[in-house]
Amino acid sequence: MYHGFIKVAAGNFCISVGEPAKNAGAVVRTMEVTGREQVNLLVLPELCVTGYTCGDLFFHNDLLYGVTAAIRNIRIASKYFEMITIVGAPYKEGQKIYNAAYVIYKGEILGIVKKTYLPNYSEFYEQRHFAPAKEGENNLIFRCREFPDFAIGVELCEDLWSPTPPSERLALSGATVIANLSGGNDIIGKDEYRRTLVKAQSGRLVSGYVYANAGDGESTGDMVFGGHSIIAENGTILSELPPFSDRNIIFSEFDICKLTNERMKNTSFHQSIDTSNQIVFSMPLRKTKLTRYVSKTPFVPGDDTERAKRCSQISAIQSRGLLQRMRQTGASRLVVGVSGGLDSSLALLVCAKACDALEVPRERILGVTMPCFGTTARTRANAEKLIKALGAEFREVDITKAVKQHFADIHHSENNRDVTYENAQARERTQVLMDIANEQGGIVVGTGDLSEIAQGFATYAGDHISHYAVNASVPKTLIRYLVEYYAEKQGELTAVLNDILATPVSAELLPPDTKGDIAQKTEDIIGPYVLHDFFLYYFVRFGFSREKTLLLARYAFAGTEHERYIGKWLDSFIRRFYANQFKRSCTPDAPKVGTVSLSPRADWRMPSDIRYGGGFDE
Repeated sequence: MYHGFIKVAAGNFCISVGEPAKNAGAVVRTMEVTGREQVNLLVLPELCVTGYTCGDLFFHNDLLYGVTAAIRNIRIASKYFEMITIVGAPYKEGQKIYNAAYVIYKGEILGIVKKTYLPNYSEFYEQRHFAPAKEGENNLIFRCREFPDFAIGVELCEDLWSPTPPSERLALSGATVIANLSGGNDIIGKDEYRRTLVKAQSGRLVSGYVYANAGDGESTGDMVFGGHSIIAENGTILSELPPFSDRNIIFSEFDICKLTNERMKNTSFHQSIDTSNQIVFSMPLRKTKLTRYVSKTPFVPGDDTERAKRCSQISAIQSRGLLQRMRQTGASRLVVGVSGGLDSSLALLVCAKACDALEVPRERILGVTMPCFGTTARTRANAEKLIKALGAEFREVDITKAVKQHFADIHHSENNRDVTYENAQARERTQVLMDIANEQGGIVVGTGDLSEIAQGFATYAGDHISHYAVNASVPKTLIRYLVEYYAEKQGELTAVLNDILATPVSAELLPPDTKGDIAQKTEDIIGPYVLHDFFLYYFVRFGFSREKTLLLARYAFAGTEHERYIGKWLDSFIRRFYANQFKRSCTPDAPKVGTVSLSPRADWRMPSDIRYGGGFDE
């Protein structure tokens, strides 16, 4: 449970209908398997101690006596596992029988949760045998003393399918994990609907959701049970046991800290903990080996179809935002500084799409290339090719003489290639663009991306400034795919865009090498963008500590060339992130495209003079 990870399992087994003793043995064997995997929470199906399909045997005393003995055996076996086990069985109270979930841990029954909604339609007739839970009776939260954010709520099958599932109340009372014991049969299309329900409910409740369904062994007189089980977290399916699978257990881990961070920021999630229904248990903290997938590129979907869909959505948001800015300002021209690199190429492509949507000629775009000391023939040529291929106006303004004059004015040697040498070029380019925009009655479209903004890798009052920054919430790792997306959609641009994609990322502020190639490579200075975007996602989006971000990065990049340097570049990222808030505090307007944005007006507010206090020790 270190770093907030909880290992969970959903399982089923071949049920022996009407034989509690036999089923208890199967439960214990399942506990042994999951216990070896150091599972913290095991969820088993509805009525699995007897079988869901017992029919009127539920009224028979022999079956009910057998349940009592079976639960006792499971309870005794649970002493040997640091794992909460939740099993389904009938529960007799007075003259009523309930469809119930027994929450068992370390030889004790922590609580019994009764089913609230009993289906009595189509193939289901539960009201014939069971009584429903009374209003408010099931608001039980099982909370870990050592890790209080690990809090479990329980509902049973039909409860989820109802208009007002008990899990809603449980989540608002503090449950971060919902266990659902199900006895749902399988018919055509039901698996997809079940998947949608579980995925959506975990997202609505900002929770982990474990759905364990009945499988083999249930009577097939009228129904067939496929064992379809699902583990989902905040709208994402982490693990799934498809219907009629050869397996019978699935595992994954919930990131409880991630969930609680989301809840803290979500002002619509009005938590009101009812402490009267809290059942506290003690479970020692231990390290959790992750089996869940940790993507190296969290901003970029791994699936080609999903990635293309995301690129399409981002393209629409960027161009629609720029279109509205053109309408509002009455701008007659869009002025873009085009370097022949990825960011400026994407900005230019967005301008073209905005003009098309507004049904104005692309000649209203003015692409300006401004060569100086570090410009290579390759990037200069690509900039011109792209501008002309898009039908925009091309203009070249060589800033070399202007920058040299500036050096003379401030008595700076051209041989001193320090930060002044570099920034003077960036500021001169911005001055040129701003003045051209004034002259043309237009606006300067900014090109800087989210990754650069996070690390302050921009010149203050230079490329840091524009009238509208279309790329400001798009990370560098995603920009590459956006440019590829445009290359595929506009065939005549493929060659030049592919060459731009193959060009090393560079500000080109230092002279080329002896072969005329780019000498100043950004990733040699600040580190690989694939690492920095990973850090950005977890450190900013979820507020993870340096240690937890490092842990996740080591899982994601294990066996890669970056593995050795993760700690070094993480520390560099954190230092740069804190040190450069002053640049973010006065950034221009920009369209938000994803869940991570550093706009000082909306998503990220922080004092510019703050220092990082988390420490860098491993």
